[in-house]
Amino acid sequence: MARLRAGETAAFDAVYEEFNTRLFTFLARLIRNRERAEDLLEETWLRLVTHAEGLRSDTRLGPWLFTVARNLYVSHCRSRMLEESYLGDGIGLWPPAPAASPFEQTAASLLEARIEGAVAGLPPIYREVLLLVAVEGLEPSEAAEICGISAATARQRLKRARDLLARSIDHERTTQALPSEVKI
Repeated sequence: MARLRAGETAAFDAVYEEFNTRLFTFLARLIRNRERAEDLLEETWLRLVTHAEGLRSDTRLGPWLFTVARNLYVSHCRSRMLEESYLGDGIGLWPPAPAASPFEQTAASLLEARIEGAVAGLPPIYREVLLLVAVEGLEPSEAAEICGISAATARQRLKRARDLLARSIDHERTTQALPSEVKI
């Protein structure tokens, strides 16, 4: 942390190497648009460079970076809402999902595609906690800190996300037979 605060390039490179892919995946799954996720990721790194020397020595970089990325995502959604309201179509805070995300297109198996679809279909407040805990491996208390909510609320949202995910996958499995299950 001291090296990063001192502006050492090698320290930044190490942090970048550790978190870049994780941050991009988190943002891409939240926003479901590769180009916008890349823009938000770049802005996240710019914020680190800009604020590195002011960070406290006990700052945990993982939660700090995910907090910055999430806040940039929320700001982006709010600005989109304002833009849409000026166009006369103030449909809500969250942008519409594209027909098929890059993750759905590249899913190697049917189960992975079902899980990605179910995660994408979760309400954003549940999806972000699930991604932080289940995908990024953060503790629920860290996810709570990143999302600006209490630990109890984070645990509740995580449980609801898991329940909704399970129901969605079960529903899809019962309504869509696999090719080997089709009866002729």
